Amino acid sequence: MLAIGLMSGTSLDGVDAALVETDGEGLVRPIAFRSEQYSDGARAELAEATTLALTFDRPRASPSIVSAGELIVRTHAMAIQKLLRDAGVDAATVDVIGFHGQTVAHRPDRGWTWQIGDGQALADATGIVTVSDFRSADVAAGGQGAPLIPVYHAALAAGLERPVAILNLGGVANITWIGRDGALIAFDTGPANGLIDHWMEAEAGQRFDAGGMLAATGRAEPTVLDTLMDNGWFDLAPPKSLDRNDFTIQAARGLSAADGAATLTAFTAMTVARALDHLPERPKRLLVAGGGRHNATMLRMIADETGLMPEPTDLLGWNGDAMEAEGFAYMAVRRLKSLPISFPGTTGVPEAMTGGVIHRPVAD
Repeated sequence: MLAIGLMSGTSLDGVDAALVETDGEGLVRPIAFRSEQYSDGARAELAEATTLALTFDRPRASPSIVSAGELIVRTHAMAIQKLLRDAGVDAATVDVIGFHGQTVAHRPDRGWTWQIGDGQALADATGIVTVSDFRSADVAAGGQGAPLIPVYHAALAAGLERPVAILNLGGVANITWIGRDGALIAFDTGPANGLIDHWMEAEAGQRFDAGGMLAATGRAEPTVLDTLMDNGWFDLAPPKSLDRNDFTIQAARGLSAADGAATLTAFTAMTVARALDHLPERPKRLLVAGGGRHNATMLRMIADETGLMPEPTDLLGWNGDAMEAEGFAYMAVRRLKSLPISFPGTTGVPEAMTGGVIHRPVAD
């Protein structure tokens, strides 16, 4: 099938759109990828919706969150249009869209997770069958609802020596471990770029620390790191997941811009090292996807903390920027075939299960 996958992550930087050909099993052929940055206004609107959603005890409608959801549909529809134009592909030939939407709050401990963006509206806007709401069924069954991409990681890594681990450094970091027998273990490891981006906006007036250049000039403050690492969540056995806002930059307040960037980058590295302690066997390779793989300082610190050399997935021919979007295209096809997307070892769901709601476009 031809499938489009869409991802708007916790970093609130933009929409990733990927076109792939896949059978939802062993065949995966990436065709095209495009990333659309959000405007400053759009980022502010989504950040406001996220802040508000975190104050709710359960998902419910509010004017600002409804407006943000409509923004998500518009921007994703535009990204699809541009992706298909660039690829020279007619929308009528696309079988399905995997639409993650935008997470505004993730609270599996309270029995819910909340992604805004109306799947039916996107199906009607594009004329393409759309699968959305990938996480809720998992959470309703007692799972964490995250991470979901491990099933795609396993397809990509089918020919690699095992055990192997794929580390995704997005707003939050998560790791997928694939055992010698193909067993999957996956969980969030802690903050990745999210805290650093927040720090850079607050202290340096920049969206992110490009290449880790500012962190490279600073010094990680041990007492602040001790405070950040003194959190029982890191000792919990997987599976486990985080909301981006479960951690803040408050402990780093008072440090210089460079020292704060260095400290928060070191924090990410230390949490990755702590995560490896939860794995049944140390991976032979640590492959890295997501925006954090461009941060040389972060990769160096991870190498120092783990004793493993992080390898950007691009070295294997995998597009580390496109991987999550491709993964939702892959999972959309699996949903159409009623194949599982989450497993006891990845989300803690009692048994392997599919997920996602299918929306068919309404004819004019």
